[in-house]
Amino acid sequence: MKNLRRKTLAAASAATLGVGLALSGGLAPAAAAGPDTSYLVLAPQGANTSKAAARVAAAKGTVVASYDQIGVLVVRSTNPDFATQVAGAGVEAVASTAGLGTALDEGETVEVSAADVAAATDDPTKEPLYGQQWDMDMIHVPQAHAVNSGSANVVVGVLDSGISSTHPDLATQIAKDKSTSCIGGVSNTTEAAWNPTTSDHGTHVAGTIAAAVNGVGVTGIAPGVKVAAVKVVNDDGFIYPEAAVCGFLWAADHGMQLTNNSYFIDPWELNCRNDARQRPVWQAVQRAIRYSQSKGVLTVASAGNSNYDLAHKITDTASPNNGTPENRENLTNACLDLPAEAPGVVTVSAVGPTGEKSYYSSYGQGVVDVTAPGGDTRYRTQGVRSTTTDAILSTTFNTATKTNGWGYKQGTSMSGPHATGVAALALSAHPGMTPGQLASFLERTSVAQSCPAGVYNPVPLISATNPNLYDATCSGGERNSFYGAGMVDAYNVVR
Repeated sequence: MKNLRRKTLAAASAATLGVGLALSGGLAPAAAAGPDTSYLVLAPQGANTSKAAARVAAAKGTVVASYDQIGVLVVRSTNPDFATQVAGAGVEAVASTAGLGTALDEGETVEVSAADVAAATDDPTKEPLYGQQWDMDMIHVPQAHAVNSGSANVVVGVLDSGISSTHPDLATQIAKDKSTSCIGGVSNTTEAAWNPTTSDHGTHVAGTIAAAVNGVGVTGIAPGVKVAAVKVVNDDGFIYPEAAVCGFLWAADHGMQLTNNSYFIDPWELNCRNDARQRPVWQAVQRAIRYSQSKGVLTVASAGNSNYDLAHKITDTASPNNGTPENRENLTNACLDLPAEAPGVVTVSAVGPTGEKSYYSSYGQGVVDVTAPGGDTRYRTQGVRSTTTDAILSTTFNTATKTNGWGYKQGTSMSGPHATGVAALALSAHPGMTPGQLASFLERTSVAQSCPAGVYNPVPLISATNPNLYDATCSGGERNSFYGAGMVDAYNVVR
């Protein structure tokens, strides 16, 4: 057994979680009014939502978004007995999403100074800052670009905190007509709504996938493809289930072939299908992912930054992350990391500049499908201090000064978009692959990575009191728990 430990790589979001969401249901009698709360209401699989909507109205709720494609309603109500009263014929499950928002594992952005950007003199046929993008050489991006740098017919949905539409490396890369905000579970396509407000995470992710080759800044893995901003992270830094459901369906219905997902949909990190509080969330998200797959979308997700084995039972004593921790013993594989462990999702672990597992990266035999560069700023000093340039350099947006730039982040949030970018190149070179075919092709073209011998821990000095804090043991052979099928390779998918 291993305790589930939530570890942040740097300063986490300091925002606090509100009990409810902003809009009012407005139908509950004043005497019975409670906090304005958001709910997911599920109709039976395959049924339409008309009966569920009628029950919502009778229980003094307001439908704010109807996803008839998957039988899910996003509802708001101030009726404290709403969940009980809405139950009945036409409603399979209902769950309040209050308290089910999880903080984006933001990490710290270390910006490259304007002077350093101006002084960069790398080959302009690449990009001025390319010399600091060690990750691109690791997965053979230059060789890939000589064959295929991506097709504008491929659109990648970045389900994240928004993308800066004014960034010089991204302004030409964004499919604005396919971008939206899904905050609150409701689509808002205005440009201001899907731009970043309090986080540059999505902007960094988008640059790794598709930053332009334009003689400015950095290059993306697939600069010929388009990215669409699908904003699912609210201004407090939280992702709610209804926003993720909206994001998956938006991508599916707007012609995207890939989505990148560098987040979790639950403050417990592991969503338990056998827990009455969490099962409706699992059902709604699973329906959304299945629907997107049926529409030709491959979902790519990050494995997480907790350095734990996703394939084994876990005792969780540190969750939820937005309230009083509960002690959940002997969790089984019914408890999964969403969306990373949902069926059909490509799950990505992280490596540093040596090609070995990043100290923070979660892992798991049969869970991790591939690995990719995510950065490891601690391995050179065995954990004593950070080396910034061993993180991933990409596009940034300073939310305080409202200025665009470039900077470093690390995490499986950074490895995920490397795999997504490579998958986008694969689709560009070999159009028409189904999500299943694309996932299989991504694995077959990856370069196998062997397990390190014994107990692996590149950062024994990171904690003065616990040198074993980041111990991990790899299992498996050519396909293993640390690296899955191996390192994604951009050249292998286009040649």
